[in-house]
Amino acid sequence: MEIDLPEKRYYKIGEVAKAFNVNTSLVRFWEKEFEIIKPKKNAKGNRLFTTTDISNFKLIYNLVKERGFTLEGAKQKLKKNPLGTINNYEIISRLEFVKGELNKIKNQL
Repeated sequence: MEIDLPEKRYYKIGEVAKAFNVNTSLVRFWEKEFEIIKPKKNAKGNRLFTTTDISNFKLIYNLVKERGFTLEGAKQKLKKNPLGTINNYEIISRLEFVKGELNKIKNQL
């Protein structure tokens, strides 16, 4: 999944929800369900997500929405082999990017 977020230090919950095309309530729910999403909160209590949180959210989104894991299944997968899960996701993301670039070149020919 390719998300469109500008390079920033912190992202608001609305920006994250819009980038993933989900409701803000889902972002808050996954924050409570998964320990790896830990946004900072400002004085008003607004959530501020870091790039690490966005990467973790991508991983959870991939497991739950794209691969069809249940929430419990995704939690177990992350606990059982967190580094392997992250590395596999990064590899797949890079390969999808390369495939997209090759398709662009093919269409230009």
